[in-house]
Amino acid sequence: MQASKRFVAYKEFLSKAGVPAFRFNQIIDSIFKQRKDTFDSMINLPASTRTQLKENFGNNILSLSTVSLDESKQVEKAMFAVNGGHNIESVLMKFRSGNQSLCISSQSGCALACNFCATGAIGFKRNLTADEIVDQVLFFKLRNEPIDNITFMGMGEPLQNPNCFKALRILTDPKLFNMSPRRLSVSTVGIIPGIRKLTEEFPQVNLAFSLHSPFEEQRNILVPINKSHPFQEVFEALDDHLRATNRKIFIAYLVLDGHNDSEEHAEAVANWVYHKRPKSIRHLYHMNLLRMNPITIGEGQKYTKTDDGNINRFYQSLVDYGVQNITIRHPFGVDMDAACGQLFANYEAKKLRKFSKS
Repeated sequence: MQASKRFVAYKEFLSKAGVPAFRFNQIIDSIFKQRKDTFDSMINLPASTRTQLKENFGNNILSLSTVSLDESKQVEKAMFAVNGGHNIESVLMKFRSGNQSLCISSQSGCALACNFCATGAIGFKRNLTADEIVDQVLFFKLRNEPIDNITFMGMGEPLQNPNCFKALRILTDPKLFNMSPRRLSVSTVGIIPGIRKLTEEFPQVNLAFSLHSPFEEQRNILVPINKSHPFQEVFEALDDHLRATNRKIFIAYLVLDGHNDSEEHAEAVANWVYHKRPKSIRHLYHMNLLRMNPITIGEGQKYTKTDDGNINRFYQSLVDYGVQNITIRHPFGVDMDAACGQLFANYEAKKLRKFSKS
């Protein structure tokens, strides 16, 4: 609970005000069991205590304010405002199996400038605090939405924000969210120190690595951080992670029609993901093939969405070259800019068009 500045502040304030310690536990119960989002609604607390809390912290529990909430049958996309005048987005995906997975952001914007990603095109605004990260989860929980899995796969690079590790502690705290670490996933483009820290501190949290090209020169363009964190060295860190955890690692590969989907690419990917990996752990690498989702800002506008025939052909080529574990992933929320690489895209594009016209 120490990872949350908010709850530490509540506890310290109550102690200094001479309020009995059990009142803090009542606040936690009100939030996580009774789904109360304001102090006014916590009627298990004395009115005087509610007033004190409200005067010092404001009435709302969440550190985020809702800008918009778009819903479809299988997707809910929320845009939140955070301090500093910046916005972030989160996406709740509802699967036909009944499971629900929440994709959350770790930063407002992103500094990595991957050239196929709309979030990267808007640039880096700031890191989110641990409370701002977990409040994306709390927002949906307060709406009584069951959340089976959480992925750090929204805006930003999670392993470049130290607060993500604090957020993981909050999410797995049995007194708070009480999430199993095996239901949490962190996606990275390959921040090697962050991968090693995750291995040490959260070995049961799922890890995904975005590869997108097996050729250094091309990956330097697609994912510029490759220049300082070469994918060859990333795979060494991933191998160490597998040896330590024996937990499956997901390799994300965005199929860019006519750019990274040739036979040469398939053969090289197979070498890196399977043949070059130690025999004892290579079976723990699982590839996810992704389709490019259309965006309205940045360099990524030049890429087109690959069709079923092409992605199936590339899939079969990978199989023929020896990759054993592959899935073709189907996107959610493309029509509402809620799919991978689209977050915040349409909103920022509209702002830029409005600015250019003025």
